[in-house]
Amino acid sequence: MDEEFADFMRQCATRLHRVAYLLTADSGQAEELTQDALARTYAAWRRIRNDDAYAYARRVLVNLHTDWWRARRWRERLVAQVPERSGGTDVAVATAQRHALARALQGLTRRERAVIVHRYFLDLTEQQTARELGVSVGTVKSTASRALAKLRISPDLEPDSPTGLVVTEGSS
Repeated sequence: MDEEFADFMRQCATRLHRVAYLLTADSGQAEELTQDALARTYAAWRRIRNDDAYAYARRVLVNLHTDWWRARRWRERLVAQVPERSGGTDVAVATAQRHALARALQGLTRRERAVIVHRYFLDLTEQQTARELGVSVGTVKSTASRALAKLRISPDLEPDSPTGLVVTEGSS
């Protein structure tokens, strides 16, 4: 069982961390959420290993983020630097784009951010997103519509911004 979970963790940890970062816009907090989600997934491994374990871990991560978000309302907000990643693209542009997207996502409510991450980053259907977040399909649709409208007018995603990120009318 331990080796089976280790394989699962190697396959999913990076994707879970990306989801956590998009939800929090804080690399340190994203790392903590990812580790906590994987620990809780391991605790339930015997029960979930034959089902969609990644979906279970993702759901745990979102629930942990919700709990953290509720508890942190009174705390000071700390901003961490996004670590540089190697790749074929310009690191400065890629970093600026990540920061711009994270800033724009922070302008959304917790639910709007979760819906956008599930629908467009994880590429889940409306039904899958509704099931993961424990809401109705109609709530997913209306929340996504409101969130995309907010992102379209976000100054961080303007066409003339240095990042070049734009949310277009066709994004919904």
